[in-house]
Amino acid sequence: MARTMEPLAKKIFKGVLVAELFGIFGAYFLFTKMNTSQDFRQTMSKKFPFILEVYYKSIEQSGMYGIREQDQEKWFNSKS
Repeated sequence: MARTMEPLAKKIFKGVLVAELFGIFGAYFLFTKMNTSQDFRQTMSKKFPFILEVYYKSIEQSGMYGIREQDQEKWFNSKS
């Protein structure tokens, strides 16, 4: 019985590993895009505000302050 489960366990492990790699690269891509594009952050604020909040908090934890304020100022001025 243990021998028949071994190939299934390997497939499950490979599937989980691939899913984790996609998640890591997706998070890296998303962070890089938000870190370099204020317009993309504005799009994220409209569609996924909770993700943008995580971005702001991670940036502030790293010691970089003022990005949230710069974004809000630009977005407020562009509405006027």
